[in-house]
Amino acid sequence: MSTNAGPGRPQPTPSPAAPVESVPNGTTDVPITRRGSGTVLALGALGVVFGDIGTSPLYSLQTVFSIDHNNVKPTPVDVMGVISMVIWAITIIVSVKYVALVMRADNDGEGGILALVALLREKLMQPRRLAVAMVLGMFGAALFYGDSVITPAISVLSAIEGVVVVNPSFEQFVLPLAVVVLTVLFVVQRWGTEAVGKAFGPVMTVWFVVLAALGVPHIVQHPDILAALSPTYALAFVIEHPFTAFVAMGAVVLTITGAEALYADMGHFGARPIRRSWFVVVFPALALNYFGQGAMILHDPATIDNPFFNLAPSWATLPLVVLATLATVIASQAVISGAYSVTRQAVRLGLFPRLSVKHTSREEGGQIYLPVVNWILYFGVLLLIAVFRSSSRLATAYGLAVTGTLGLTSLLFLLLALRVWHWATWKIIAYSVVVGLLELTFFGANLTKVVSGGWLPLLIAIVVVTLMTTWRKGAGILAKRRAELEGPLDEFVEMVRTTGVPRVPGLAVFPHPNSTTTPLALRSHVNFNHVLHEHVVIVQIINENVPHIHHVDRVVIDELGHGDDGIVHVCVRVGFNDSQDIPRGLALAVGQSLELDLDVDEARYFLSVLTVHAGGTPSLRDWQARLFVWMAHNAASRTEVFHLPPERTVVMGANLELRA
Repeated sequence: MSTNAGPGRPQPTPSPAAPVESVPNGTTDVPITRRGSGTVLALGALGVVFGDIGTSPLYSLQTVFSIDHNNVKPTPVDVMGVISMVIWAITIIVSVKYVALVMRADNDGEGGILALVALLREKLMQPRRLAVAMVLGMFGAALFYGDSVITPAISVLSAIEGVVVVNPSFEQFVLPLAVVVLTVLFVVQRWGTEAVGKAFGPVMTVWFVVLAALGVPHIVQHPDILAALSPTYALAFVIEHPFTAFVAMGAVVLTITGAEALYADMGHFGARPIRRSWFVVVFPALALNYFGQGAMILHDPATIDNPFFNLAPSWATLPLVVLATLATVIASQAVISGAYSVTRQAVRLGLFPRLSVKHTSREEGGQIYLPVVNWILYFGVLLLIAVFRSSSRLATAYGLAVTGTLGLTSLLFLLLALRVWHWATWKIIAYSVVVGLLELTFFGANLTKVVSGGWLPLLIAIVVVTLMTTWRKGAGILAKRRAELEGPLDEFVEMVRTTGVPRVPGLAVFPHPNSTTTPLALRSHVNFNHVLHEHVVIVQIINENVPHIHHVDRVVIDELGHGDDGIVHVCVRVGFNDSQDIPRGLALAVGQSLELDLDVDEARYFLSVLTVHAGGTPSLRDWQARLFVWMAHNAASRTEVFHLPPERTVVMGANLELRA
C-alpha cells in the first residue's frame, strides 16, 4: 500500500463504505407522504402501480397463440384451458401471493425485493442466512433491471402495432413511432412525474373501464366462456396436451407481468389503497377482458393474430390505439420509476457506488430521477427495438425476467415467514405447493425460450450481479485499507491535546463515514498546515433502515476527548427517503452543544478523498479490480451529495493501491 497525502486534490473518489445520494435541486427532507383520502390514493395507485399488469392484455394472449408455430390452437379445449390458466394465475400469484401475503412484509411501509432483503438483514442474526438473503436479493434486483428494459419496449410496440389492424400498410411506421414515443418518455424524466402523474390515475381509470367494456359484449354473445372459471379446464388442457400446455404457460405468465410493482410501490400509496384498487377495479376489468378475448377466439379463430384490438369495432380501433399508447407510456413510467427506486436501495445496501439521485418533488419522496440509470435504460430499450423489431419477438425474452423475480421474491418471503414470523410448517408447505410449484412451472416453461430471446434478461442479470459483487468485495477491501491509513480517532484527539497544535478561529467540518477512525482530511490538514480550527466537527451520516427520520430524532452529538478540546462528533441519522444534507444536519445540531453554538453558514468543509488505483488481490481478479476502480472514479461527487457549498469546501486525502 502506497500513500501520498496532500491537500487540494481535484477529483474526489468515494469511500464505498458509506454509499449516499445526491439531491441537486435543493430538495432536502422528503418523507413518504400519503396525502388525501383513501379514494384519492386508490385512484393514484391505478395510475402508477397497475400500469404494467393493466397493459398485459395487449400482447399476452396474442403471444400464447403465436408461439412455436401455433402449438396452441384456437380449439375449444385449448382456448378454455388457456383462459382458465390465465384467471387462476392472476388469482394465485397476484391476489393471494402479493395482495394477501407478501404485502404484509413491509419495511416501515416500503416494499420491493430489496426492501425485503433490508428487512431480513435487520431480523436475521446468522451470517449464512444473511448472505443467502443478500444473494437472492441481488439476483432479484438484477432480473428487475431486465424487466425495466424490456417493459417499455414491448408495451409501447404492442400498442402502436394496433395501427396494423386498421391498415396493414401502416406497419412501416410502427418502429419509428415507437422510438419517438420512448424518446419523449425518457427525455421528460428529468422534470419528474409530478405534473404528469396527476393525469395517470384518470387515464388508467378510463383504460380499465375500456378493458371491461371491450370484453363484456363478447361474453354476452358467448357466455359459455365463463365456465373457464373452473380450474378443471386448465387441468384438462394439461392432461390432454401436456407439452402444449407447458409451452403455453411460458406465455401465460405475461398476464401477471407487473405483479412485483404492487409490492415495490407500496411505500408510495400504502397497502390498503392498492388492495382496494386491485379488487374493485383492476382484477374485474382484466378478467372481463380476458374472458372476452377467449369468447371471441372461440367464435372466430382468425382473430388470434391480434385478439385485443380485434375486440373493438373497426371505428374504435384508432382511438383505442391512442388510449393504449397512453396506457403503455404510463406502464413504462411505472417500471422506470421502479428502476430508480431499486437502484437507490441498492446504493444504500452497499451494492452500487454513489449515484446522483435527484428528487423531483418536495412532497412525494418516491418521485426521484437518476440520470445514469435513465439513459442506460433508454439506450437499452432502443437496442432491443432495433434487434427484436416486434412485441411478439420481445415476448420470448420477457417471461424469464418476470418468473425469475417471482421465484426469488417467494424464496425471500418464505425465509422471512419461517425465521422471523415463525409460520407453522403446514403454512410453509401450503405456500410452497400452491404458489411455489406454479412459479417453478412458469420458470421452467420460460427456460425453453432461452435460445430464442430468454438469454437477454439472463445477460442483463449477469452484468448487474457482476457489478454488485465487484463493488461489494472491493468496498470491503478498501474499507479495511482505509481504516489502517486513517488510524484511531481517540489517539488523534489525544495527540492534538498533548502536542498543543496551534488553533485558528473558525469552524471546520469533516464528513466521515464512522466514529472510530480519523478523517483523512483532518489528519492531512494538521500534518501539512500544522494548525487546527478552534471548532472541529466530524459529521457522520448514518443510513437507517427506515424511510424517514423525524428532525427531533435526527442528530446525536458526542464531545470527544475531555470535552474542552473543541472537537465534536455529530451523527446525522437519515432514512432511505431522506436527503443527506450535512449543512442542514448541522443547523439542527446548533445549540445542543457549546461547541456548536456557532453560525454554520460560516463553516468550512473538508472532504476526505481516497484516490484508488488497481492492484491484484486474492478476492478480486485484475479485471475486477479495474472495474471497481472505474466505478469508484465515476461515483457521484460528495460535494453535491452532501449539499456542501463549493466556495467553502476543500478536498484533501491520499492515494491507495487496491491490493492485499
